[in-house]
Amino acid sequence: MTATTPSLPTQYDPTTTEAKWQRFWEEQGVFQAHPEQGGEPYSMVIPPPNVTGSLHMGHALGQTIMDILVRYNRMKGFNTLWVPGTDHASIAVSTILDRQLKAEGKTRQEVGRETYLNRAWQWKEESGGWIVNQLRRLGVSVDWSRERFTMDEGLSNAVLEAFVQLYDAGLIYRGEYMVNWCPQSQSAVSDLEVENKEVNGHLWHFRYPLSEGNGSVEVATTRPETMLGDTAVAVNPNDERYQHLIGKTLTLPIMGREIPVVGDELVDPSFGTGCVKVTPAHDPNDFEMGKRHDLPFITILNKDGTLNENAGEFQGQDRFVARKNVVQRLEADGCLVKVEDYHHTVPYSDRGKVPVEPLLSTQWFVKIRPLADKALESLDQHHSPNFVPDRWTKVYRDWLVKLEDWCISRQLWWGHQIPAWYAVSETGGQITDNTPFIVAHSEAEALEKAKSQFGESVKLIQDPDVLDTWFSSGLWPFSTMGWPQQTPDLETYYPTTVLVTGFDIIFFWVARMTMMGGYFTDQMPFQTVYIHGLVRDENNKKMSKSANNGIDPLLLIEKYGTDALRYTLIREVAGAGQDIRLEYNRQTDESASVEASRNFANKLWNAARFVMMNLDGKSPQVLGSPLAQERDTLELCDRWILSRFYQVVTQTRQDFDQYGLGEAAKGLYDFIWGDFCDWYIELVKQRLRQQGTQSRHIAQQTLAHVLDGILKLLHPFMPHITEEIWHTLTQKTDECLALQPYPALPDSETEPGAFPINQDLEKQFELLIGTIRTIRNLRAEAGVKPKTKAPVILQSENPDERDILQKGESYLQDLGKVDTLTIVPALTEELKTTMAGVIGTVQLIIPLAGLVDVETLRAKLDKDLSKIDAEVKSLSSRLANPNFVNKAPAPIVQGAKDALSESMHQAEILRDRLKRL
Repeated sequence: MTATTPSLPTQYDPTTTEAKWQRFWEEQGVFQAHPEQGGEPYSMVIPPPNVTGSLHMGHALGQTIMDILVRYNRMKGFNTLWVPGTDHASIAVSTILDRQLKAEGKTRQEVGRETYLNRAWQWKEESGGWIVNQLRRLGVSVDWSRERFTMDEGLSNAVLEAFVQLYDAGLIYRGEYMVNWCPQSQSAVSDLEVENKEVNGHLWHFRYPLSEGNGSVEVATTRPETMLGDTAVAVNPNDERYQHLIGKTLTLPIMGREIPVVGDELVDPSFGTGCVKVTPAHDPNDFEMGKRHDLPFITILNKDGTLNENAGEFQGQDRFVARKNVVQRLEADGCLVKVEDYHHTVPYSDRGKVPVEPLLSTQWFVKIRPLADKALESLDQHHSPNFVPDRWTKVYRDWLVKLEDWCISRQLWWGHQIPAWYAVSETGGQITDNTPFIVAHSEAEALEKAKSQFGESVKLIQDPDVLDTWFSSGLWPFSTMGWPQQTPDLETYYPTTVLVTGFDIIFFWVARMTMMGGYFTDQMPFQTVYIHGLVRDENNKKMSKSANNGIDPLLLIEKYGTDALRYTLIREVAGAGQDIRLEYNRQTDESASVEASRNFANKLWNAARFVMMNLDGKSPQVLGSPLAQERDTLELCDRWILSRFYQVVTQTRQDFDQYGLGEAAKGLYDFIWGDFCDWYIELVKQRLRQQGTQSRHIAQQTLAHVLDGILKLLHPFMPHITEEIWHTLTQKTDECLALQPYPALPDSETEPGAFPINQDLEKQFELLIGTIRTIRNLRAEAGVKPKTKAPVILQSENPDERDILQKGESYLQDLGKVDTLTIVPALTEELKTTMAGVIGTVQLIIPLAGLVDVETLRAKLDKDLSKIDAEVKSLSSRLANPNFVNKAPAPIVQGAKDALSESMHQAEILRDRLKRL
């Protein structure tokens, strides 16, 4: 190696290298998109993580998949844009701020809206960029110059425009309806923000007496406190047991008011007693029955989950305290029939982590059917968007079919304040359900409209609620491109190419975007939806904060490097939508699977160091392409590695285009570690020592050509280490690997001498590799010393096999440490004291006479076998003991079974070796 030869450090340091290239890419604007440059676009928007969030394994997986796709298509020559950004996360930020205020002994109402929002923006500036900095650590190739936030000026204007357009079209309305109420955040939450949990509870049976005469009906409920708001009892009109009661009245226990018995076909006669209590203000089904039978709607809950004045003596009590007290009172009054244990589903607020309450409330709603039907039309008529894997198409479609009107108002202050202004008198006034309002883009526009309707003295008060976060997120694919203006970005990059997301937000986000995109742009916002699976722990359980089994990706990045973590996650992806399992030791913060990827990075690093040490300081461009050589000047192994390389190029591109990222990663691993590092480099070492020969020059060309291609193939998966090696290999300071063309098959017109793929040659070469492996294994089994060369006899009746063995004779002798190599169609004499094996139809024989002390070897094998047999006998006896099998912990029993299986396998190997001796 000369003084001018470019070289890599002895050890690969991922921390320094990754920081270096992340800084370089961003400072040089490598990933900035330019709509004016033309070319076929490839665009994505990052699913905006909550500004309150921190990186978790789900992020790491999703961002890695997206980055791999974007880097690959950028290298394919597409005009690529990947837009980053974060979501303002109304409920999450509000929870943080309310907690801070509570610690100070204050409430948001006391500090006022302006001060509260100033604190929110201050928090966002100080802490809200944490997850963005973490995402940078993953090396994502987004266009940071286009970073967006769902409450920045441009996106806020888009939200205003969308709301006004929907309202003017009659698709947004304000009305009283049953909503999911979260007492913790004191806000309505959508069905999508509700998590149904299986709980062990109780089913209370109560007796409601008839108002006249004797008799009663029995009802059952899991929420006894709601009986205070009952306004009827319902039975099925076809239920002969209760037909005579329809139209009569009952006396509601505790409250003493008379309530009717109504007939409604919604009631299932076979469930329970066939009688159901009806609480129209606190149950969605009861709400519909209440409307059908013109029943009173009595709300008994305050917004904080306590009972109000309609609850009588229980006013002011928390709902769960009141539950116990109501039951005690009913028992004392003789109305409690029985209490049953009951396993049922309870809806919890995803953010508030408390059971939600169905509550009658005046809110803002979107009429969902026109939007959902348009999305369904696109799916059914145009198969847009296309789901990968396809099984999610039905899930998405079924969800669109069953969607009901969307409650978009939230009783919070952080977020997009609803652009509706209520007309009140000069002295102000209380906003009621009937207060007239004006929807406009701004207060000035609203005031102008209001004056024309209500006179010059009108005063306006803006609706205090904010919009559901998913409203602004639903606009994300086109609002980030500049909509409602027709910007160059919107014209060039919309609709986006692919959306990468977990299946758990198909309903939260994907459906919202398709409905909003379909309505406002008349196009689906993305062509393809790639659904990835979950990350599971070493016990195959879903990683989650609640289960306390998550792994902080930054811990693994600090220990093993970003590239190692990225590669691990992708290698574990068996197919689109499949969950992945990540092995992890929580005591040591070690991961065997990530360590294996780090070892792969080190293998590549060391191979690259070796190659560059043998190129005489020349770059691949200076050396020239081996494909330009005459075919016959390339040796067998050169033609083999080039064929293998271009086979991998073809397969990798095919895997990418079919979203088989895990398959592509595995294929590259096998080729780089096996074919290139373990075989080709070893095969050409002797040629590299032959100074001044054409054979050496061609070996250099081939090494450089294939290494350059490997770095390009691997770059989307492991961008940092490949960028570092590539710059050293090519000696280019003004270019970037991230912008190089992705490898493809040579063009026969521009490279007429190219002869890359030869499947017959690859198949033949596998025979040589298999033969070398077998020779090595037999040498090891016989105890032949590593530096001792051994005679080898290869026998095959197949002339084609003998031909390829003869062509590869030098490889067999070099890598197999073979003294004399004999290749024959048949054995002419019986050989004794040999080690023999078979590869394909080739019999491989190593005569041991003079190489090893056969009797000493036989004695050693006998001794080892006796020891293993004793272990098999001991384990078999242990497992035959019922006391051990039935009483020992299951992991101990399974461990004994595994040990027995392994011991029996080892004994079989030893007997085979003795037999072959």
